Amino acid sequence: MYQYETALLIYNGNAGHADTEQKLAQTLPILSLAIKALTIIQTETIEDLNEICVEWAAKVELFIILGGDGTVHACVNALAALQTRPTLAILPGGTSNDFSRTLGIPQQLRAAAEAIRDGEEIAVDAGKADSHYFLNFWGIGLVTDTSQNVDPEQKQSLGVLSYMMSTLKTLGSAEPFLYKMTIEGKTYEGEAVLVFVLNGRFIGTRELPMSTLSARDGKLNVLIVKRSNLASFRELMAMKNPATNDDTFEEVEHYHATALTITTSPKKEVDMDGELYQTTPSDISILPHHFRMIRSV
Repeated sequence: MYQYETALLIYNGNAGHADTEQKLAQTLPILSLAIKALTIIQTETIEDLNEICVEWAAKVELFIILGGDGTVHACVNALAALQTRPTLAILPGGTSNDFSRTLGIPQQLRAAAEAIRDGEEIAVDAGKADSHYFLNFWGIGLVTDTSQNVDPEQKQSLGVLSYMMSTLKTLGSAEPFLYKMTIEGKTYEGEAVLVFVLNGRFIGTRELPMSTLSARDGKLNVLIVKRSNLASFRELMAMKNPATNDDTFEEVEHYHATALTITTSPKKEVDMDGELYQTTPSDISILPHHFRMIRSV
């Protein structure tokens, strides 16, 4: 018996993956066992992807996104403002595939298709930053510098290792900036090298060492790192322990928020789910249980 009557599998034909045919061959026979009518569409431009998402949102029960974090981010932004939104599933086809990891989806495509076929639907939160949306994170500072320093040729040949190499290269030149943040009526200000507003649990394939991270609790985790030094790293690692008292930290600040406003000096470029196209200031809020998505069980 089919779990879904109708579904759309969408993928970016210009994402630079020459092995798309092989990826489809690994996944379609498995997915077809759970879906009665499966439509497959290859997009050519971001405008094309947006139009298809809007056109098909009310036509199918399930959207399967074959692609990386950028393709997932684009689909989420096309769908988030719609009144009728299909259930989403991710077939990880990119370099990091971070939010798929939060959902427990295996990174091998055949196993990922099986996880979608056998998985369960859950409600997940989404973040909204001004007029745009994110599933995984909003970030400024070191995270955007790292993204900009990734060598395209290294990314193609080394995958996730390229992000690690870029991080090491960026750490030594990280420049602090001034921030002012308002959370639930309280104002916080100071100097930082990195600010994260987090919904997901992974960045650059690495699970963040924070025991409170959840994409289903109706809250955003705000993480401020003051300096790129060993003390900051130690405090971040200490956050793995649920009994950790954040008030004892000197290099890291951690808050929960349903909404916040942030300004910086100078203006900082914003990274949302790996995509850079906004700058501070920004108004950020959580949309509780905004999407239904399939996770592995």
